[in-house]
This record gives sequence, C-alpha cells and structure tokens, in this order.
Amino acid sequence: MLGVRVRVADADVDVETRERMRASFERGDLRTWGYGDAYADAAADPLRILARARSVLCVAIPYARLAPTRVAPGSGLVSKYAWSRDYHVRVRAILNDLAAHIDAAADGSVTAIACDTAPVAERARAARSGLAWIGKHTNAIAPDLGSYVFLGEIFCSFELPADRPLKKQCGNCTRCVDICPTGALRGDYTIDATRCIADLTQRVDAIPRALRPLLGDWVWGCDLCQDICPPTARAGACGDAAFDPFDDALARPDLQRLLALRSGEYKRRYRPTAMGWRGAAVLRRNAAVGLGNALDRAAIPALARALEEDPHPLVRGAAAWALGRIGGPAGQRALARARGLERDAAVVEEIEAASKSAALCVEGSD
Repeated sequence: MLGVRVRVADADVDVETRERMRASFERGDLRTWGYGDAYADAAADPLRILARARSVLCVAIPYARLAPTRVAPGSGLVSKYAWSRDYHVRVRAILNDLAAHIDAAADGSVTAIACDTAPVAERARAARSGLAWIGKHTNAIAPDLGSYVFLGEIFCSFELPADRPLKKQCGNCTRCVDICPTGALRGDYTIDATRCIADLTQRVDAIPRALRPLLGDWVWGCDLCQDICPPTARAGACGDAAFDPFDDALARPDLQRLLALRSGEYKRRYRPTAMGWRGAAVLRRNAAVGLGNALDRAAIPALARALEEDPHPLVRGAAAWALGRIGGPAGQRALARARGLERDAAVVEEIEAASKSAALCVEGSD
C-alpha cells in the first residue's frame, strides 16, 4: 500500500505519557469513556502487549480521500475515517503482513500487533519514534501525510535501533482551536473530549442539550480541526483508494433517510464501517439533531413520525428537541400530540422543553 510509514521506538514505560493521561482523566476530559489510572498504566507500558517487548514499530497509514462532489440538500457529514470498510480490518491486515515477515525472518513468533483495540498510547509512542508529532488538536501529524493517518504498532521481542523524535510543534498556529465549535480544544495540546463533536456523536446517552446546536450536520465524527490544519491541508488526498467511500451517500447521508434507518439497512450499509459498533439508534439520534440544526420545516413530518414511532427513547428525545428548535405551528402540534402518547419520563421532559422552545420561535416570528 502506498504511503505507509514505519519508525521504531523503544519499549520502555512512557512515564511522562502515563502521568499526562492520569491528569487528563482526573480533569474529566474522557469521563464519557470511564478511563482511569489502570488504563493509563497499561497504555504506557508495551510489556502489557508483549511480555518480552524490546522495540515498537510504529506504523502510519494515510487515509485522506477526496470528498464527494455531488452533495444532495439535506445531507449530513461523516468523518473521513468512517467512509469505507472499518479501518481496523484494513490496518490489522497491513500490520499482520508486516509482522509475519518479521516472524519469518526471526524463524519464530517474536511480534504482537495493536490497532486501537488495546490500551496503547499510540500517538505518544508514534511521537517517541519520530513517526509524527502531536498537534494542538491532539492528533498525530506525520510529515508529508498530515493528521489523516491510522496508527498501528508491532511489538517486537528483539531490540532495534530507535529513531529520534521530531523537533516539531504547532508554534503560534491556533487554527484548529479557533474553528472548534464546542471549544473542546484548549490550545495547550489537550482536549476536553466530552465537548468534542467526534465523541458526542458516539455517545449512547443523550447529547447535552446546550451542545446540540453546535454539532451542525455532523452525524458521525468531525474533521473540522484536521481539515484546517496546515500540514494536513498541504498533504491533500494522499490515502489509498481502499479508503474511498463505498458511495457518496455513505459519506454524505440523507438525514431524513438516516432518521428512518432500521435494522436491515443498518446491517447492510453501516455495520461493515467504523460507524457500525454503536448501533442504529445512535445514528438516528444524530440525524434528528442534524435535522434540527438545519432548521428546515420540510423535515417536520419525518421528525414527528420519529417522535411517535421510533422504538428508542434516545431517538424520540432528539426528535422532540429538533421539532422545538425548528418551531412553527406544525412542530407544536406534533409535540402536543406526542406528549399525550409518551410514557418515558426522559422523553416527556424533552417534549416539554421542546414545546417551550417552539412557542418562543413562534413568538419571535410575530
């Protein structure tokens, strides 16, 4: 595959990264995911992956591709990493192939691989190897490739000469910090992930109401901070065609169709992608939020159906919010009708809050 980069790091415990992660957890930056000190201890220690590890081969695989040129009105945005087959499959295949060559040369099993599926501080290890440096958006930036890279690791039980870290930082550039709608990026190379759109679109509970308007039409992930990053912009679409979207509609899904997503279509279209692990209800919830942010009254019938008929309260609550945000008499009627039918307390609360919001929209238009 074109563009794959490999550098070597030592397999020492990364004490600095361990303490940095602990501080992040203590601040609550990743409380959505429930990480703690035990995770930090494991992520900083390669011996947890391979007990005999002496070296770590850090691998970067570029995936940036050109966005669809034909985007239909009423469509949402999906992060580039989820446009095609789940990247874990492709990255594991590359890592396994490289590891097999190493094992064959060593005439024995001397490797173990990791690819975002085990506690590994892979961005920090990549920086340690000189494969990349960490930007203010907290992503790894590889020279000439930018930040649209998948990272993986091959842990080896023999020692290889380690490469040197890059002497690079972002300097005075704050473009990623300035463009983040939710203020998740602090500008000091840390992130409050609980405010990050990429994390918010993956939550299995309700997205905080105050943050919903800031999601815009993102239905999975967010690329804003990477698209505006100068090294990434210069690198362009340098990924392999294997990461092209299955079709334009997967990269830019129709929000009303996504809101009506059911099991069969979900399994066929979304389960094979990196969007497939959270379930259809999360995608429908995100579509409802996107429709609310579009402020298109043509979406009211679809949102009203979701509010009355969707089997998941997560989606019904988001549909209620969207109707309240769009406002108008039709939205008010849909909310009033659903209020008499709804039995879930959390959804009832969403309907009541949305009804007040819709009423304010009507008053404001007078």
